[in-house]
Amino acid sequence: MTSIAIVGAGVSGLHLALFLQQHDVPVTIYTDKTADEIAGGRLLNTVAHHHHTLERERVMGVHHWEADRYGYICHQHSIVGTPEPMRFRGDFDHPSSIIDYRLYLPRLLSDYQERGGTVVIGAVDAAAVERIGGDHDLVVVAAGRGAGGMFARLPEKCPYDKPQRRLSAGIYHGIAYTEPKGVGVHMSLGHGELLELPITSREGFATALLFENIPGGDLELLADICYQDDPGAYDHTVLAKLRQHYPMCFERVDPGSFGLMGPTDLLQGALTPVVRQDYIRLDCGTFALAMGDAHCVVDPVNGQGANSASYSAWVIGHAILDDLALDEHFCRRVAREREAFVCGVSDWTNMILNPEPHVVGLLMAMAQSKALCDAYTQNFNHPDRQWDAVATPQRTAAFIARHTADHALAAV
Repeated sequence: MTSIAIVGAGVSGLHLALFLQQHDVPVTIYTDKTADEIAGGRLLNTVAHHHHTLERERVMGVHHWEADRYGYICHQHSIVGTPEPMRFRGDFDHPSSIIDYRLYLPRLLSDYQERGGTVVIGAVDAAAVERIGGDHDLVVVAAGRGAGGMFARLPEKCPYDKPQRRLSAGIYHGIAYTEPKGVGVHMSLGHGELLELPITSREGFATALLFENIPGGDLELLADICYQDDPGAYDHTVLAKLRQHYPMCFERVDPGSFGLMGPTDLLQGALTPVVRQDYIRLDCGTFALAMGDAHCVVDPVNGQGANSASYSAWVIGHAILDDLALDEHFCRRVAREREAFVCGVSDWTNMILNPEPHVVGLLMAMAQSKALCDAYTQNFNHPDRQWDAVATPQRTAAFIARHTADHALAAV
């Protein structure tokens, strides 16, 4: 009987474990935190799950927050720094949702354990992966820290050697949702972006603000200012920057009730995007396969990291069920089958961090065409298609022409 080890209990590790468990494949999760430690800890991220990810949750019986109630249905765009501020909307065919991972991960970990799953708690580094490999037929490494460094960086897929944004993500009171309910995708040219996210938090419905701050810009201080030193001053600073740079968000703020929920509801820092090799052979002969943050780390500006990780878990799960052996041929199959999606996420996100003129032109065209903006928005479920649409000026021109022409023909 095949035995699978999964290092890490993030979204990809849990989705793979639950999928394999559903198909009676023996699996053990190795992770450094208990469900209670995750639930009581600091904010982990502000990730969205798009429809394709929610569909996988439904199949696994872990879609505990029904998207029709907890989700959102559009992206509300705004751009400041152009001659006239711009506003436009793109709609999804199906809702997406954002659940605080301090609710989400412990619940799925409990599902896995209640269904008979085994969890081993403890730090896992490269040496531990080698030991684990001797007890299993395959090790899937889904934790970027610690063991993730076992997989070499792929220079051809890594255009950056330092962070392109300084990040500040927090959960706030006092911001009314848009109508219809959506994610605010705000741009302040030369300074950064803001993702305004309708999140289900530990205290109920709230708003997460993810500030993507360009180094050296006016908003960079949001990645450094300390909330605990002076909470009032922190809230005042954030409010002032919203008023100046993101007026479409600020207009729905109630200044009297606005504020960060608390000191554990803030995450500040930076990351360097990276894609690593798909697999390695351990000294014991077992293969270790990279997944999630151990394989691909993207800036959160497009909100795609968790969806890419879940997709990767799904590909690996099906390959384990279908293939004859967990050898190098198997690892190459996984690499081939997930490449377009996972690398599409990475390539598209890296392009957005420093957009070329044809991508800026696409955003301008989206402001003039609802059909085009809808197509771009729906492609958040298909990042491989999105990369196909922005990879070159010729492709972007064809994407614009196709969706504006289709709309014109439909109106005749």
